[in-house]
Amino acid sequence: MSDLPRKAVTRTAKLAALPLGIAGRATLGLGKRIGGRPADEVAAELQQRTADQLFKVLGELKGGAMKFGQALSVFEAALPEEVAGPYRAALTKLQEAAPPMPAASVHSALAERLGPDWRELFASFEDKPAAAASIGQVHRAVWHDGREVAVKVQYPGAGDALLSDLTQLSRVARLIGPLIPGLDVKPLIAELRNRITEELDYELEAESQSVHAEEFADDPEIRVPAVVHYADQVLVTEWMEGVPLSEVIASGTQEQRDRAGRLLARFLFAAPARTGLLHADPHPGNFRLLVDDGPAEGWQLGVLDFGTVDRLPEGLPLPIGTALRMALQGDANGVLEMLRQEGFVKPTIELDADAVLDYVLPIIEPAAVDEFRFTRSWMRAQAARIGDPRSPAYALGRQLNLPPSYLLIHRVTLSTIGVLCQLDATAPFRDELLAWLPGFADEEAIA
Repeated sequence: MSDLPRKAVTRTAKLAALPLGIAGRATLGLGKRIGGRPADEVAAELQQRTADQLFKVLGELKGGAMKFGQALSVFEAALPEEVAGPYRAALTKLQEAAPPMPAASVHSALAERLGPDWRELFASFEDKPAAAASIGQVHRAVWHDGREVAVKVQYPGAGDALLSDLTQLSRVARLIGPLIPGLDVKPLIAELRNRITEELDYELEAESQSVHAEEFADDPEIRVPAVVHYADQVLVTEWMEGVPLSEVIASGTQEQRDRAGRLLARFLFAAPARTGLLHADPHPGNFRLLVDDGPAEGWQLGVLDFGTVDRLPEGLPLPIGTALRMALQGDANGVLEMLRQEGFVKPTIELDADAVLDYVLPIIEPAAVDEFRFTRSWMRAQAARIGDPRSPAYALGRQLNLPPSYLLIHRVTLSTIGVLCQLDATAPFRDELLAWLPGFADEEAIA
C-alpha cells in the first residue's frame, strides 16, 4: 500500500472513531449517573472528554478536518469556561500549525507547477515551512528581485481529502453540535463543502487578494500583502511580519487587544464596501497585528488568506443596516416586516413582533453604544440564551430561517464577534457600522 492510500485510511479511521468514542462515553456516563453521581457533574465531564477527543483528532489532520476545526475554533468563546479551558491551546494550535509536507514533495510540486528551473525564480527558499493550513503550507523565500515572499504550496490530493473529511464530519454533526451552544453545525459543514472548488483555485485567490491589496495599498490601518506570482496550486505573495492574533489572544496587552479588535471590526465592514468582497475565513491565524515602536494608533492589521470570499458587488446588503437601525429605534413591526421580506421568516410562520425584537436586542447590543467590551462571558450568555431549549429565545430562533444569500455573511459576522470576544477587546463597533454599513445611518436618530 502506498503512503497516500495508507494516510487516507488512517484519516478515515480517526474521523470514523469519533462517534464511537462519544457513544462509549455516553454509556459510561449513564452508568455513573445510575451509580449516584450528580447528572450535571457527569454531563460536564462527558462534554469535556468529548471535546478533548474531537480537537485532538482535528489537530492531527489537515484537509477538511482542520478546516472545520479552524471554523469551529472562533466559537470557543461561547463555551462554558470549565469546558473551554482544557482545550483552548489545542484550538489555537489548529489555527497556526499542521504536520508539514516533506521537502522532497514540496520541491516536486514546485517543479511540476513552476517548471524544472523553479529555483531560478528565487534568490533563496526555506525548505522548512513557516506555516501550515488546511489545504497547503507556506514557505518563506526571497524572490529573484530581492523581495521577501511567502510561497503557498497546495497539498497533493487536497481536494479529495477535504471532501472525504467533511463527509465523515457530516455524519457526526449532531454529536458535535452540543459542544457549541447556539451553533448549527450541519449548515457550517455543508457550506465548507460548497466552497471547496473555490478554495482550491489559487488563481481566484490571487485575484481576490490583489483587489484587496490594491484597495488598501495606502491605508494607514489595514495591510494586505501584494500578489507576486501564481500558478496552478502555487501562490507567491509578499511576506508580512507581525504578531498573530492567536498570540494576542493568548498573551497580548490590553492595548494590543483593543487595537486589534477595532481594526478587525473595521475590516469586517469596510472591505465589502471598498472591494465588493467579504473575507470569509476570519479565524485568528489569518490576521497579524503589525506593531511598531510608535503609539497604538499607528499599528496596522495585516490580513492573509483570501481563498474563500463572498462576492458582494454592492457591499453588505442594505436590509441588514436598515433592520439593525429599526431594531435600535424599537420599531418591532418594521423589523419583523424586513425579516419577512428578506426570507428570514417564511410566509407560513406567525411571530409576535415584540418577541422578535426581544430576541434580537441582546445580540445587537454592541451596535447600541459608542464602545463595547467584547467578553467571553457576554458570548456565553448569548449562546446559552439562544441554545437553551428552556429559553423562549430558543423556541423563537427555531422558527427563523437563514436564506442562502445571507449564510456566509451570518457566519463571518458571528465568527468575527467570536474572535473579538476571544481578544476581550473594547471596540467602537457602532462607529464602523455608521461608516460602512448601508442603511444603518440613513435616518437621524439611532436610539
